[in-house]
Amino acid sequence: MAEPLKNHFGADVPRAIAAMVAAVFPAFPSKVFLHDVQAGYDALELMPRGRHIARALRRHLPADYPQAVEILVASASQPSGRDPATGLASFLFMPHCFFVAEYGLEHFEPSMQAQYQLTQRFTAEFSIRPFLMHHTQATLDRLRLWASDPNEHVRRLVSEGSRPRLPWAPRLPAFQADPRPVLELLELLKDDPALYVRRSVANNLNDIGKDNPKLLMETAQRWLKDATPEREWVVRHALRWAVKQGDPAALKVLGYGKTAQVEIRNAGISPQRAAMGGSVTISFEVHNPKPRAQDVLVDFQVHYIKSNGGTNAKVFKMKSLQLAAGETVLLRKKLSLVEMTTRKHYAGTHLVEALVNGKLIPLGSFELLPAPMPKTKS
Repeated sequence: MAEPLKNHFGADVPRAIAAMVAAVFPAFPSKVFLHDVQAGYDALELMPRGRHIARALRRHLPADYPQAVEILVASASQPSGRDPATGLASFLFMPHCFFVAEYGLEHFEPSMQAQYQLTQRFTAEFSIRPFLMHHTQATLDRLRLWASDPNEHVRRLVSEGSRPRLPWAPRLPAFQADPRPVLELLELLKDDPALYVRRSVANNLNDIGKDNPKLLMETAQRWLKDATPEREWVVRHALRWAVKQGDPAALKVLGYGKTAQVEIRNAGISPQRAAMGGSVTISFEVHNPKPRAQDVLVDFQVHYIKSNGGTNAKVFKMKSLQLAAGETVLLRKKLSLVEMTTRKHYAGTHLVEALVNGKLIPLGSFELLPAPMPKTKS
């Protein structure tokens, strides 16, 4: 099982923050702050730990918010003592962003300046959202300005922070109902030179499509006109959820609107009885029996067993093919059965199906065996 993310955000984080703040504000009561943070810290998960530190910072920094946030931002430039190669190293600045989100709403300009600086170290995608909700037009105006900033992290904040359904964050109901202000921002970034930003644009458009599928299709069709390969990728990535749902409109936009007249041959799932923590390999051939080429989008889905005994289908991407007349292509994918924070496995029969241009074709099943009981010492 994957190690909990909170384990990478241990007691060394508040110690590093205290040292950095004290370096620019010698009056900071580091020992009292650390004692304050320790209360209940170990029981908290990752994001609550960040908020817990932010609240402790509020109690021990100057009461004047503009002065406090100026100190906090200045401290971010100090050596942290943490290895930058560590995967979650940048999360050191998560409490700084939560500080702005929780205490900065009445101080728009200092908060915007702080987020501009902080997003270049961590990401202000979470802290910008309260400002979009409570200072909507002023924040949209600022994001529009930042869309042309030379720093790609700032530009990504524009698209990522305005996502209506950003993971780990409250949704933005106003933009779920009317995403046009967000779409105006995405128009400025759809051809951004950084893949990092373009991926965020695609994720935002994907979010929009879950509540406004018609607008998603209209935007996708418009963006595909005279599109560069980079923009084509943005559109394909933005349509991935709709394609996984077998949405005929999304498949048509991508050129897979026709039912594929192909044959699925030699389907295999190995092993048939799989152990939790192991893997299964799914393979099958796609054959074009017609005397003409066919464009085919092939995915597969697994019906995972849920805790209540029901099932939930999860779609996995495979490949887009242009099958020549009479051509046969072998597709193979290894499916991990290792426990993840986003998916818990349960024993039982797991059905597997291919999706060919949105059409479901059974491939077979595999039996996931119960996890062995831990050995007890006699």
